[in-house]
Amino acid sequence: MKPIPRKLIQKTVGKQLRDLRMKQGLSQEELAYRADMHPTYISGIERGRRNPSITNFYYLAHALEVHPKQLIPTIDMTNTGVELDD
Repeated sequence: MKPIPRKLIQKTVGKQLRDLRMKQGLSQEELAYRADMHPTYISGIERGRRNPSITNFYYLAHALEVHPKQLIPTIDMTNTGVELDD
């Protein structure tokens, strides 16, 4: 089995973060403040351009008041041809 492309993982995680943030009505700036991160870092994660550390997953989860596992969506291992453009 082929490994899942890194970009697909980053894009999927970024979309999950954005969805959770938007459901709470938070701006990227507010989430960044709560997580003690820079807003451009949050933007980079959401666009699939940054690969956050495990530590940052915990900071983001705490800021969103969710369990860290909620930041890691299930990825369809058979669908590696998703749109990766911004």
